[in-house]
Amino acid sequence: METNCANMLRGQNFKTKAKKIAIKISAAAFWILIWEVTSRFINSELIICSPLTALRRLIELLGERDFYKALAFSSLRILTGFFSALILGTLLAALSAKFPLMKALLEPITSVIKATPVASFIILALIWFGSRNLSMFISFLMVFPVIYLNILEGIEALDPSLSEMGKVFKMGKLKKLIYIDFLQLLPFICSACSVALGLCWKSGVAAEVIGISTGSVGERLYRAKLYFETGDLLAWTAVIIAVSAIFEKLFMSAIRFIEKKAVGIGK
Repeated sequence: METNCANMLRGQNFKTKAKKIAIKISAAAFWILIWEVTSRFINSELIICSPLTALRRLIELLGERDFYKALAFSSLRILTGFFSALILGTLLAALSAKFPLMKALLEPITSVIKATPVASFIILALIWFGSRNLSMFISFLMVFPVIYLNILEGIEALDPSLSEMGKVFKMGKLKKLIYIDFLQLLPFICSACSVALGLCWKSGVAAEVIGISTGSVGERLYRAKLYFETGDLLAWTAVIIAVSAIFEKLFMSAIRFIEKKAVGIGK
């Protein structure tokens, strides 16, 4: 009887997942159809090419060595900016939660970064640092307030009664940090990273386009715009979206894996 119930539940879960996937595919197909209709109506490859043209150009790019060089160049710098912001944002959030003066000092900085247009920072950074590592700095700058403020909020929302429970059971500082504090902070970390991962790619590539960073994805986008290569522009845009989504999935899966391990060890 229990086996039959388990099989029924697995079957229902499979049907639910299949239905969600079918809905997503249908939605994507709908917008691709709209794209195709629009391109046929406008009838100008310079303004908007067809999905087939963009796909053909994407396949051609995948066969070029420079494609992977540009992707590696941008990925390395953008992700370095993201991880730098993650580490520094977490450390400063912990210090701000403990020392009110640190929180007061960082509040104007985070407010200014959030309110200032990214283009202003890009131009200033271009003057200060040049174009080669521009995307790394801009990614860091745009992501830092998101991570810092979310994790600070999470630390301030920690349940003190759970910490007291840890003391009662004589848990060490490391165990308390992993099994009590980390698991409470995890929703805030996931929320911050989910937003930050998309933001770092958008701001980083925008910096490369404005700074025309040699050998970057942004330079390829700028070149496509300069020569009215709409197919290249859309193909590179699709690549940026895909890489950003893949890395977000991998990173969030890694966090969930760490969570499961921490919970498993804690039991």
